[in-house]
Amino acid sequence: MATKDFIAAIELSSSKIAGIAGKKNYDGSLQVQAYAQEDAATFIRKGLIYNVDVAANALTSIINKLQNQLGSKIAKVYVGVGGQSMHTVKNSISRTLNEGDKISQELIDELYKENKDSIGNDTSILEVVPQEYIADNHTEVNPVGIVAQNLTAQYMNIVARSILKSNLERSLEQAGITMADLILSPLAQTKSILTDSEMRSGCAIVDFGADTTTLSIYKNNLLRFLCVLPLGMNNVVKDICTMQMEEDDANWLLTQYGSAICMDEEGENPATCTMRDGRTITINKLNDIVEARIEEILQNIVNLLQLSGYEDNLFAGVVLTGGGSNLPNLEEAFKKKSGIEKVKTAKFTYHTVHGANELSKDGTTGTLIGLLLSGTENCCLPEEEKPIEGDGQQGELFEEEVIEEAPVQEVKKPKEEKPKEEEKPLKPAKPKKNFFSKFVDKIQGELFDGDDDFNNSDSNFK
Repeated sequence: MATKDFIAAIELSSSKIAGIAGKKNYDGSLQVQAYAQEDAATFIRKGLIYNVDVAANALTSIINKLQNQLGSKIAKVYVGVGGQSMHTVKNSISRTLNEGDKISQELIDELYKENKDSIGNDTSILEVVPQEYIADNHTEVNPVGIVAQNLTAQYMNIVARSILKSNLERSLEQAGITMADLILSPLAQTKSILTDSEMRSGCAIVDFGADTTTLSIYKNNLLRFLCVLPLGMNNVVKDICTMQMEEDDANWLLTQYGSAICMDEEGENPATCTMRDGRTITINKLNDIVEARIEEILQNIVNLLQLSGYEDNLFAGVVLTGGGSNLPNLEEAFKKKSGIEKVKTAKFTYHTVHGANELSKDGTTGTLIGLLLSGTENCCLPEEEKPIEGDGQQGELFEEEVIEEAPVQEVKKPKEEKPKEEEKPLKPAKPKKNFFSKFVDKIQGELFDGDDDFNNSDSNFK
């Protein structure tokens, strides 16, 4: 049965692009109705599309797979995007008001526009997160209507290189896909894995991706800091490749035997593993390489936490997520490096999700769920209106109410008459004769044969 009410979304990451369709139920749960994914290694690097043609083909494939599962056409999609160049920039704009003036909504809109115009040409503002307003040294969330002489608006701008957005738009246009809205992946992910309490108390999210690692910090329900490191789990894989192996083998080795902390084993027989090509690898040697690269990534995260100024205000702790969060002992390594004891790993959303059997619960689908939560418009393409046959007038057919036409009586057409042949003159019919007439004729024939006058009188006699 075709689905007519759903939200469709696509997430672009360095390792894959994934599409999802579903709806929000009245009880707050989610219903997943379709899911599809494509490998993105051939056209996305560190979150940036570098091959528009291949990206357009992959996007088209995702849409077709979703439509086949839904049984309906998709009119538009919400798109989640991240990238190495994405980061936050603080900005403050001040105004002096006349004595007795109150702050109006028009002034707030004017400050907002001035903030957006302050960014350079090579950089695009992807999202503006208003922070607090300071009115005469008093911090306000909504200052409209307050009487003040000085107003300072504070903004948190999420910016990135202009090419990040332009290449995405070109790919969508080439694929013939309409974008309902552009949603930043870190913001969508927050809706999926952080509770309101955690956002209010102060919490940091560390998303370990394939090519990048993203740090987001929330406090008092607002985004306070965001930065993307150009280091990810692919860097660990490439380090393992120095042991003379292909990336596929190195990735398999990391997944099966890797650990964020190298455990030194006592004894003469250290643990080993056998590669698919028959070689024997010492586990300690493998994890020496893994631990060194993970330590570098974690040290950069700790430095960013200190730079943000919120290191000591994370009362809800740190949440690890993303595909890299599945690495064993990563939580212990983070605690050791940062000194923060409240650390947990989010493998999936805390929301109730139905029909999510195809979704991986390994920290890689949190953004997709967040995109569904962020969507507000029905993405189903409405059916075209069909004319009602019979009366020559246009009408609409609704699923709920079908208009039935009155039966029309069949009018039989008169048979076409064949052209009449030219009528021939009819001979006068001879009157039938009775016995007496026949007797008279016989006598006349015998007695008066050849007498025309008498024959004429015969007709009168009859």
